[in-house]
Amino acid sequence: MLTLKKPGIRPRIAASILSVFLMVSFLALSAHPGLSAQGTLTVGSKIDTEGSLLGQMIVILLRSKGFKVIDRTGLGATSVVRQAIIAGEIDIYPEYTGNGYYFFEDSDAEAWKDPKRAHQRVSALDLEKNGIVWLSPAPANNTWAIAVRKDLAQKEGLATLEDLAAFVNSGSRIRLACSEEFATRPDALPAFEDAYGFKLDSASLLILSGGNTAQTEQAASLGRDGVNAAMAYGTDGGIAILDLLVLEDTLGVQPVYEPAPIIRKEILEAYPEIADIMDPVFEKLDLVTLQTLNGKIAVEGQDPARVAGEFLRSQGFID
Repeated sequence: MLTLKKPGIRPRIAASILSVFLMVSFLALSAHPGLSAQGTLTVGSKIDTEGSLLGQMIVILLRSKGFKVIDRTGLGATSVVRQAIIAGEIDIYPEYTGNGYYFFEDSDAEAWKDPKRAHQRVSALDLEKNGIVWLSPAPANNTWAIAVRKDLAQKEGLATLEDLAAFVNSGSRIRLACSEEFATRPDALPAFEDAYGFKLDSASLLILSGGNTAQTEQAASLGRDGVNAAMAYGTDGGIAILDLLVLEDTLGVQPVYEPAPIIRKEILEAYPEIADIMDPVFEKLDLVTLQTLNGKIAVEGQDPARVAGEFLRSQGFID
């Protein structure tokens, strides 16, 4: 017969020590919920200035809550980052509500020009079709735009895209610095050309490989290679500093582009606290705030991680 021995003094001491250790560990994890994250989250972003800024905010916020993070910010253009999250290669990145109109080839164009409706619509479509959740957006419209040198605008009376169309169609010279994406995506330059009835040929375009509005705006400001117009975004920080003027989209061609973190459903289900971490931060990022932060990067040359960290610290989101 097998006889079970009563536990001696050493096993009892060991059990007590183990109990104390487990209790301390539990209390520590309770005080810092993010530290319970077993997995590693991969954060991506687009290659432009604001993409780097917002991507770094997400990286810093997650790390401050104890998550392990792989930083893949500056991954590439929209198509690259979009495919990466659908394929599960990244878990979260900042995207723009208006892009949903083109992601899903939606027929209701007007819905995408209203901030609330655009967010509701892209949230429903992306969750249903791709298992991607859209968190709260920033109240800032970072829509595609065309900016021209102020001296040209004043001389030729350019204030709207209708004015630009008349200027181009009169045979006057425009040379636009932009990314390949802006030149070819149906919702960018081709949409402006179709709506306003003008066409810029290849000689009228300077395609820059980075796809960064900091580059396009500086090229226009400096008159580089004959450039006098630039691809721009509504929240760009360098527009006024570089003596550029954004031409008004009087026909409302562009959807609303409010930035929001998007995250794979299974990740958010595993770590629902991520929504509570991200939402208050993005709700603070209004148009003026984003222009200011973007300007520190694009004009002053500051590092996106530094700018993101300083903002989060100043607002009390991190220590």
